[in-house]
Amino acid sequence: MRKKFTLLVSMVLTAFTFCFAQDVVVKGSIKDKDGAPLPGVSVNVKNSKIAASSNGDGAYAIGVPPSSTLVFTMLGYITQEVPVNNKTSIDVVLLESVSQLTDVVVIGYGTAQKKDVTGAVSSVKATQLENENPQSVSDILRGNIPGLSVGFSSSAKGGGDLLVRGKTTLTASTSPLIVLDGVIFIGQLSDINPNDIESVDVLKDASSLAVFGAKAATGVVAITTKKGKSGAPTITVNSNFGIATLAKDQRVYDGAGFLNWRADVLRAPGTQPAYIYNDPNNLPAGVTLTQWLNGQTTTNPTDLWLTRLGLVANERANYVAGKEIDWYDLLFRTGQRQDHTVSIAGRKDEVNYYMSLGYLKNENLIEGGEFSTFRGRVNLEAKAAKFLTLGLNLQYAARDEGAIEADWAQLTNLSPYGDYYNADGSLRRIPTDDNGLNARNPFLNPFYNDRMNKQNTLFSTLFAKASLPFGITYTLNFSPGLDMYRTFNTQSSKNPNVTTLGGIASRAQETRYNWQIDNILKWNKTFAKIHSIDVTLLANAEKYQSWYTLSTNEGFSPSDILGYHNLATGNKPSISSDDIVYTGDALLARLNYGLMNRYNFTASVRRDGYSGFGADKKYATFPAAAFAWSFTEESFMKNIKWLNYGKLRVSYGINGNREIRNASNGVIDPYVALSQVDAGKYQIVSPNGVASETNTLILNSRMGNSTLAWERTKALNIGLDFGILNNRINGSFEYYDKKTSDLLIGQSLSAVTGYANVISNLAAVSNKGFEFSINSKNLTSGKVLWNTTLNFSLNRNKIDRLAGASNDLVNGWFIGRDIDIIWDYKILGVWQADEVAEAAKYTRGGIRPGDFKLQDVNGDYLYTDADKQFIGFRSPRFNWALRNEFNLFKSFDLSFQLISNWGQKAQDNQRLNQPGGVGFGRTSSYVLPYWTPENPTNEYARLTSNFSGTTFNVYSKSSFIRLNTVALAYTIPPSILGKVKIQSAKVYFNINNAALYAPDWNQWDPQNNGPTPRYYTLGLNLSL
Repeated sequence: MRKKFTLLVSMVLTAFTFCFAQDVVVKGSIKDKDGAPLPGVSVNVKNSKIAASSNGDGAYAIGVPPSSTLVFTMLGYITQEVPVNNKTSIDVVLLESVSQLTDVVVIGYGTAQKKDVTGAVSSVKATQLENENPQSVSDILRGNIPGLSVGFSSSAKGGGDLLVRGKTTLTASTSPLIVLDGVIFIGQLSDINPNDIESVDVLKDASSLAVFGAKAATGVVAITTKKGKSGAPTITVNSNFGIATLAKDQRVYDGAGFLNWRADVLRAPGTQPAYIYNDPNNLPAGVTLTQWLNGQTTTNPTDLWLTRLGLVANERANYVAGKEIDWYDLLFRTGQRQDHTVSIAGRKDEVNYYMSLGYLKNENLIEGGEFSTFRGRVNLEAKAAKFLTLGLNLQYAARDEGAIEADWAQLTNLSPYGDYYNADGSLRRIPTDDNGLNARNPFLNPFYNDRMNKQNTLFSTLFAKASLPFGITYTLNFSPGLDMYRTFNTQSSKNPNVTTLGGIASRAQETRYNWQIDNILKWNKTFAKIHSIDVTLLANAEKYQSWYTLSTNEGFSPSDILGYHNLATGNKPSISSDDIVYTGDALLARLNYGLMNRYNFTASVRRDGYSGFGADKKYATFPAAAFAWSFTEESFMKNIKWLNYGKLRVSYGINGNREIRNASNGVIDPYVALSQVDAGKYQIVSPNGVASETNTLILNSRMGNSTLAWERTKALNIGLDFGILNNRINGSFEYYDKKTSDLLIGQSLSAVTGYANVISNLAAVSNKGFEFSINSKNLTSGKVLWNTTLNFSLNRNKIDRLAGASNDLVNGWFIGRDIDIIWDYKILGVWQADEVAEAAKYTRGGIRPGDFKLQDVNGDYLYTDADKQFIGFRSPRFNWALRNEFNLFKSFDLSFQLISNWGQKAQDNQRLNQPGGVGFGRTSSYVLPYWTPENPTNEYARLTSNFSGTTFNVYSKSSFIRLNTVALAYTIPPSILGKVKIQSAKVYFNINNAALYAPDWNQWDPQNNGPTPRYYTLGLNLSL
């Protein structure tokens, strides 16, 4: 009776509604393209507040005006609008959106769609950069990930250091963890062929990092390589050639400039008449030869002039003969480059495969510099049974880094009037007759010495995936890695710079073997159409072991022509070894929970063990949690037409850093927690007078620490993802606050302990930062398409605690200050000619015009630590990158990228114009300004300036904007390719490091203060 009454009331109310509002009730179902019902889909009446949503079966019902339009929206699917037109039943099929929200990203031991991610993960598709021909993983990442700093290497090998969200350590490693195809990779990034990479994901917040526990505090770079996509085999060839040229000239003086500069060097003290250093054949007006002679007698004034300028015999002879040598042009060249990769990929029946072979050879712009590598990859996956999939990911690389570069740093020591060869045709050790000079012929080592430096690396993952009952899957990964290093050197006795009779040779060989085992259980289930649960359980074990042997000998007889090929013929053999082993294990549990595709929660906990820590601290636990709310899926947000997507994320967790470094050499050392003994030898004489050597053991200077533990980083991350204006603009904002405690730092000990120091967990630092990334689709139709991406990030860190209560002046660490703070004297300018009296008050150093004027903070006319100030930072205050991509007439692709580091300073001691003990009278110099009475600059000191009675460094602003890449590609039309049975073909041309703007930097490149290459590349990419 109650059901009948309820039905009657409903019919009356419905009739009442139709009579007065004349609405209709529309019912229907909402499914995806595969016919599966979609729960939680928002159903709105266009331009109205009327809304409903689909239930667990994808069904909906809504009362609407008969002439209205229904709008169906759901995160990750294309919005659909359907006119009602008096219909009472409307079924809808929603198609998945091709936007970035459905992109799959790596989240650690698994993947997820970007719309479901709760942490801070940034991604870049390697295929988007194909036209720019990245030659390393660093090239793919540079400027494309907010919060990630990428260094710039000028070597033939290329690459660059990676730093995620600032420094969180003082002595441990700052490099992020590399994960290759889901497995931790401890090799070099240069072994990974960029042509094999599908995508790179950078995990930055505590929640996404916590699954890697003890290894993740410095960030994670997850690399995914390519797999087969289509049924038929596809052969791809990517081949290119290029050149490397010097991006910026930092010239040294030629012959005439060298003599003029040397004259000014000698005039600088002001003790002799200025004109006596002028060419006697071209004296200033009013100066006679008698005056110029200044009391000296000679029959050869030119020779006397050159002698006054400090030129030695062969320099003077070469000047008279008109013979100059351009060391600059000899040292720098146009380097040849080539990169070729051939791959085959396909997917057929139950087999998925990708195989590639690549060869890379780069010449540096410095004479002699060279790097080459062969790289091969096999990715294979096959279904062995209905419930079992087996696979193999294998990577092999053979690197050759044995080239010996010329010593370009000798540039400022070399005279343009020196000699390259001796009279017998051999290379001259010192290009001038000045045997006390620091100068050496920069080509001695590449010409006479021999080096073999080859590395062969093999990294593989064998995996099995099994489908178990109740929807559980089990994955077993076994990842062995084998590296073999050979570094052989010969310092030939023919090398005039080798003073050991008979020469020196050495053979260093190292084998590194590591393995990891991952046991992964996953359970993914959806309940009532709206609850999704994803559980991941991991048990991991690992071992690393290396065997290193160094054999040396010298004094080879009768000849050292065989060098390192025959060490036995030397008369002073030596052998040493250094083997390393460490082990680790981990347990992980992670839960991802999603509700109505709207609310996502992640919780994880990882327990790590590592043999490198103290006996009492082998294990540590790293928990994390995160929550994400897709607020645009709420019904009350549907009327905001310009906002298409919005997700708020919050995460908090703890990560660790186990990469302990030896404080004395910066090398990762798993034995820092132990006291060590050093082996030595001493001579003894037996009673019968026979001399011999015996072994001895002495305590090392470092004391063991049984409580040595992980550096721990606690981090909060707040993020906002958004899409507006029909997703024409989308992006994300991130704020983070990280506090790292238990930092490893050396603590000095009293001599009574028998040790000098001990490594302990004593320091603490904190990091805060902000970053955002915005992508805009500026032009989306027509003959010109245009996309723009802008990344911005800033980081501020602070040292919260050190080993003691006071600052560490030796390392430049100050409590409450940035790790990279600069503490030195503030330079106010240069003492000018009218400030002689004031400068004379600083009598300690004999300061005079042309010397730098330092700020005397306490006014005592002395320069001490009390006068030093915090004058800037070595790390950038903020970074940004701007990328524009154009497609023109469907055939041409044009892109360019700007990157910038701004607000930092770098050491710029060239401004001192003071070469040290040797003095400018025996060297050359870069062509740079310097103070003279006629050129009273405040930026550069006089030649051979005084150090104001103390030692200090000059710092200059090294901010820059770099035009990092310019790329142009032409896609050959399919109508042409069809005739030659080619699927696709593209010709591309690009310039890397195309231009640089550094308004306050007058040296080499501000990022590395050395010669930096500019690359020009022409290539062809085709698929068969």
